[in-house]
Amino acid sequence: MKLIKFSAVMAERFRGFLPVVVDVETGGFHAERDALLEIAAVPIVMNEHGEVVRGETVSTHVVPFPGANIDPRALEITGIDPTHPFRAALEEREALDHIFRPIRSVMKQTGCTRAVLVGHNAHFDLGFVNAAIRRSGHKRSPFHPFSCLDTVTLGGLALGQTVLSKAVHTSGMPWNSDEAHSAVYDTERTADLFCAIVNQWKAFVDDTPGASAAPLTAKGAGSDEFDPLAVVLDAEEER
Repeated sequence: MKLIKFSAVMAERFRGFLPVVVDVETGGFHAERDALLEIAAVPIVMNEHGEVVRGETVSTHVVPFPGANIDPRALEITGIDPTHPFRAALEEREALDHIFRPIRSVMKQTGCTRAVLVGHNAHFDLGFVNAAIRRSGHKRSPFHPFSCLDTVTLGGLALGQTVLSKAVHTSGMPWNSDEAHSAVYDTERTADLFCAIVNQWKAFVDDTPGASAAPLTAKGAGSDEFDPLAVVLDAEEER
C-alpha cells in the first residue's frame, strides 16, 4: 500500500472535509420517533506540526419534538430528566443553529468546504442529526448527509477495541465511568481517541522511508448549497 504524507493543512488532510466529533443522547434508538435530548460537537483542528487536536466544545440540551417517544430505560442510562426546570433546553431548530454556527466558523478558518461527522457508532449520531434537520426544515447543515468517520472501526483497527471506554483505556487515556453517557464527556473522549489514532498513523508514516507527499490540492467536498445527488454522481465518477 502506498503511504501518504500530509501537509499541516486541515483542508488538505481529509479531502476538504472538517472532522467534527458529535455525540447525541436520546430517548431511544429510533431517530425518526425517539427524542433527541442532548447534543455536543467538537471540531477537530490541526496544529503547526500537522497533528490533529480537539477544538472548542459546543453543546446544548434539546426540547423533545412534539409526539416524541422517550423510553424510560434510555433515561436510566443517560441520567437526563427532560422536565428539569434548569435544563435550559433549546427547540430542535435553535439547537441545530447553536451547534452548526461554530462549526461553520471553524470551516471558514480552516478552508474546509464541508464537515464530516465523526462518532462512535457514527451512523447512530448522524441519523438523529439528520432526523432533526428534516423535522425542523433546516436547509444549511454543514455535515455531509451520509458520509462519516467512525471510531469503532478506527479503534478496532488500531487498538483491537470497539467499545469506547475500552478503546480509550487501551490507548492510555483516562476514562471516568461516572461521567459517561453525557454528550459532552462522550464527545470529548471520542475526539481524543480519534486524534490519538490519526496522530499515531501520522507518526508511523513520517518515520517510514519512501512515503509519498500528498497532492498539493484536494478535491473539494462541497459548498454551502449542498446537493446530495451531486455527491453520489461524484463518487460514481471516481470508482
